[in-house]
Amino acid sequence: MKKIFTLFMAFAILCANIVSSAATFPTKPPVETPTLNAKDIMLPIGKTGNSISLRDLAYISIKDFEKLTNKNLKVWDEIGFKMGQKQLRNKMNADGTIKHDVAKKMVKKMADGETGFHLGGFALGFLVGLIGVLIAYLIDDEKKSNRVKWAWLGLGAAVLLYLLLVVAIIA
Repeated sequence: MKKIFTLFMAFAILCANIVSSAATFPTKPPVETPTLNAKDIMLPIGKTGNSISLRDLAYISIKDFEKLTNKNLKVWDEIGFKMGQKQLRNKMNADGTIKHDVAKKMVKKMADGETGFHLGGFALGFLVGLIGVLIAYLIDDEKKSNRVKWAWLGLGAAVLLYLLLVVAIIA
């Protein structure tokens, strides 16, 4: 019993010594992620060559945005624009800074510009079904997010049409 107790105490002292010596090793200073000011990030707007800062885009009115782009937004586009502005404001700090990775993702999404109807994605979802949605996920190019969105919408339309046909046949 004395041997086990002595072995246990030696092990405890050894572990305490290792832990205390590890605390004295020099450590690297924490790496700060760079932050960008939203006023410095400029985005191209429309095909007119105009640009707008990310901060201004977060607070611009719909009428001013329509004047800047020379386009009239439809009701659903206005709703999407307001939702995007709210998300953008939530990603910014009070001093106007925005995290680098968030800004990078937003700039890529805004610069893509292709968010309208995607016939290929809709056809994949509508005609092929769930496998078509999976195919839309597998195709990796600059229009992937738009294709996936419309593949899901196509699948939803196919399911809705199927349910309407079943209800019509039953009735």
